[in-house]
Amino acid sequence: MTLDVKDMELAETAVVIDYFYSSSIEQLDLMGIDPTRLPTRPVWSSLFKSLYETPITERAALLVTWRLDGRPIGFSSCDRIVFGNRAHMHLHITDPELRGRGLGTECVRRSIDLYFQRLQLKQLFCEPNAYNVAPNRALQKAGFRYLKTYKTVPGPMNYHQAVTRWMIER
Repeated sequence: MTLDVKDMELAETAVVIDYFYSSSIEQLDLMGIDPTRLPTRPVWSSLFKSLYETPITERAALLVTWRLDGRPIGFSSCDRIVFGNRAHMHLHITDPELRGRGLGTECVRRSIDLYFQRLQLKQLFCEPNAYNVAPNRALQKAGFRYLKTYKTVPGPMNYHQAVTRWMIER
């Protein structure tokens, strides 16, 4: 079993779009996603194309792909990037059959290393839906420190919800 975590290439970003559009209403709700706020596929593709044309020091986001034995099993993304300082990460195991097996924790650990190196970070935050147990466990096991639970609208695709704020520093 070979696990590979690396920068996502532009050609691979369809995995992100397909993941959200193929997720059930229940899965989207667990992530705090409002399906009516998803960008259309063409708009999302265009946003990714523009993102990948931007130098890494100025990017609004950085995406990482997770592969197991050569096949994609998930991804992570970072946004709210202040290069050389801090960013916020997101994590997704796209294959439902692989959830709950500890792979997310190892993928998160490797993603942390990549984010700190590529973005020259001092702090990395993650704020999953407070009721979504799996990412909260994975973050804790990967070395993140619990900061607080509070209500907010975490991003443009989300509704108002309780989130758990985690942080890791280096």
